[in-house]
Amino acid sequence: MLSKKTKYAIKALVILGKHMDQPPMQISRIAELERIPKKFLEQILLELRNSGFLYSKKGAGGGYSLNKDPKDIYLVNILRITDGPVAMVPCASLNFYHKCDECHQETTCGIRDVFIQVRDATLKILSETSIADVISREKDLSSII
Repeated sequence: MLSKKTKYAIKALVILGKHMDQPPMQISRIAELERIPKKFLEQILLELRNSGFLYSKKGAGGGYSLNKDPKDIYLVNILRITDGPVAMVPCASLNFYHKCDECHQETTCGIRDVFIQVRDATLKILSETSIADVISREKDLSSII
Protein backbone atom coordinates (compact mmCIF):
# COMPACT_ATOMS: atom_id res chain seq x y z
CA MET A 1 0.00 0.00 0.00
CA LEU A 2 1.18 3.49 -0.80
CA SER A 3 2.07 5.43 2.34
CA LYS A 4 0.52 8.82 3.05
CA LYS A 5 4.01 10.30 2.89
CA THR A 6 4.48 9.10 -0.68
CA LYS A 7 0.95 10.04 -1.70
CA TYR A 8 1.38 13.55 -0.26
CA ALA A 9 4.78 13.92 -1.93
CA ILE A 10 3.27 13.08 -5.32
CA LYS A 11 0.31 15.40 -4.72
CA ALA A 12 2.65 18.25 -3.77
CA LEU A 13 4.81 17.68 -6.85
CA VAL A 14 1.71 17.59 -9.07
CA ILE A 15 0.38 20.89 -7.70
CA LEU A 16 3.83 22.49 -8.09
CA GLY A 17 4.01 21.10 -11.63
CA LYS A 18 0.65 22.64 -12.44
CA HIS A 19 1.97 26.01 -11.19
CA MET A 20 5.43 25.86 -12.80
CA ASP A 21 5.02 29.23 -14.51
CA GLN A 22 4.04 30.98 -11.27
CA PRO A 23 6.07 32.22 -8.26
CA PRO A 24 7.05 29.69 -5.58
CA MET A 25 4.12 28.31 -3.59
CA GLN A 26 3.95 28.62 0.16
CA ILE A 27 3.63 25.42 2.17
CA SER A 28 0.35 26.60 3.67
CA ARG A 29 -1.17 27.03 0.19
CA ILE A 30 -0.07 23.56 -0.96
CA ALA A 31 -1.38 22.06 2.30
CA GLU A 32 -4.70 23.83 1.87
CA LEU A 33 -5.17 22.88 -1.80
CA GLU A 34 -4.25 19.23 -1.31
CA ARG A 35 -5.60 18.75 2.24
CA ILE A 36 -2.23 17.74 3.64
CA PRO A 37 -1.28 18.41 7.27
CA LYS A 38 1.13 21.36 7.14
CA LYS A 39 3.75 20.00 9.57
CA PHE A 40 3.89 16.68 7.72
CA LEU A 41 4.12 18.50 4.38
CA GLU A 42 7.05 20.58 5.67
CA GLN A 43 9.02 17.39 6.35
CA ILE A 44 8.15 15.91 2.96
CA LEU A 45 9.07 19.06 1.01
CA LEU A 46 12.36 19.35 2.87
CA GLU A 47 13.20 15.77 1.93
CA LEU A 48 12.29 16.42 -1.71
CA ARG A 49 14.38 19.59 -1.69
CA ASN A 50 17.35 17.76 -0.22
CA SER A 51 16.97 15.16 -2.98
CA GLY A 52 17.16 17.87 -5.65
CA PHE A 53 13.56 17.83 -6.85
CA LEU A 54 12.53 21.14 -5.30
CA TYR A 55 13.89 24.66 -4.96
CA SER A 56 13.00 26.72 -1.92
CA LYS A 57 13.08 30.47 -1.48
CA LYS A 58 12.91 32.13 1.92
CA GLY A 59 11.32 35.42 2.83
CA ALA A 60 8.65 37.49 1.12
CA GLY A 61 7.47 35.80 -2.04
CA GLY A 62 9.12 32.63 -0.84
CA GLY A 63 7.98 29.06 -1.02
CA TYR A 64 8.69 25.96 -3.06
CA SER A 65 8.94 25.33 -6.78
CA LEU A 66 10.09 22.43 -8.91
CA ASN A 67 13.82 22.23 -9.52
CA LYS A 68 13.25 19.91 -12.49
CA ASP A 69 10.83 19.66 -15.34
CA PRO A 70 7.78 17.54 -14.35
CA LYS A 71 8.55 15.19 -17.24
CA ASP A 72 11.91 14.41 -15.59
CA ILE A 73 10.50 13.51 -12.16
CA TYR A 74 9.53 9.83 -12.13
CA LEU A 75 7.29 8.21 -9.56
CA VAL A 76 9.86 5.50 -8.86
CA ASN A 77 12.29 8.13 -7.56
CA ILE A 78 9.67 9.71 -5.32
CA LEU A 79 8.62 6.33 -3.93
CA ARG A 80 12.21 5.37 -3.14
CA ILE A 81 12.90 8.72 -1.45
CA THR A 82 9.79 8.65 0.71
CA ASP A 83 9.25 4.93 1.33
CA GLY A 84 12.45 3.14 0.38
CA PRO A 85 12.05 -0.20 -1.40
CA VAL A 86 9.58 -0.77 -4.21
CA ALA A 87 9.55 -4.55 -3.66
CA MET A 88 6.97 -5.94 -1.26
CA VAL A 89 9.38 -8.46 0.26
CA PRO A 90 13.00 -7.67 1.14
CA CYS A 91 14.47 -10.64 -0.76
CA ALA A 92 13.01 -9.28 -4.03
CA SER A 93 14.37 -5.76 -3.62
CA LEU A 94 16.99 -4.43 -6.01
CA ASN A 95 18.27 -1.52 -3.92
CA PHE A 96 17.26 -2.62 -0.41
CA TYR A 97 17.87 -6.39 -0.58
CA HIS A 98 17.74 -8.36 2.64
CA LYS A 99 17.43 -12.11 3.00
CA CYS A 100 14.17 -13.19 4.61
CA ASP A 101 14.75 -14.77 8.04
CA GLU A 102 12.35 -17.65 7.45
CA CYS A 103 13.61 -18.53 3.96
CA HIS A 104 15.62 -21.75 3.57
CA GLN A 105 16.49 -21.58 -0.14
CA GLU A 106 15.91 -18.33 -2.08
CA THR A 107 16.56 -19.89 -5.48
CA THR A 108 13.62 -22.26 -5.10
CA CYS A 109 11.26 -19.96 -3.18
CA GLY A 110 8.01 -19.58 -5.11
CA ILE A 111 6.95 -16.57 -3.04
CA ARG A 112 10.14 -14.70 -3.91
CA ASP A 113 9.77 -15.60 -7.57
CA VAL A 114 6.23 -14.21 -7.73
CA PHE A 115 7.20 -11.00 -5.93
CA ILE A 116 10.16 -10.44 -8.22
CA GLN A 117 7.63 -10.42 -11.08
CA VAL A 118 5.43 -8.01 -9.14
CA ARG A 119 8.47 -5.80 -8.46
CA ASP A 120 9.49 -5.81 -12.11
CA ALA A 121 5.99 -4.90 -13.33
CA THR A 122 5.69 -2.17 -10.71
CA LEU A 123 9.13 -0.78 -11.52
CA LYS A 124 8.28 -0.65 -15.22
CA ILE A 125 5.17 1.44 -14.62
CA LEU A 126 6.72 3.71 -11.97
CA SER A 127 9.92 4.21 -14.00
CA GLU A 128 7.94 5.27 -17.05
CA THR A 129 5.42 7.52 -15.29
CA SER A 130 6.43 11.11 -14.55
CA ILE A 131 4.75 13.92 -12.66
CA ALA A 132 3.91 15.38 -16.09
CA ASP A 133 2.11 12.12 -16.93
CA VAL A 134 0.09 12.32 -13.71
CA ILE A 135 -0.86 15.92 -14.52
CA SER A 136 -1.89 14.87 -18.02
CA ARG A 137 -3.97 11.98 -16.68
CA GLU A 138 -5.77 14.34 -14.31
CA LYS A 139 -6.63 16.64 -17.22
CA ASP A 140 -7.89 13.68 -19.26
CA LEU A 141 -9.97 12.34 -16.38
CA SER A 142 -11.43 15.81 -15.69
CA SER A 143 -12.54 16.13 -19.31
CA ILE A 144 -14.55 12.91 -19.01
CA ILE A 145 -16.69 14.22 -16.15
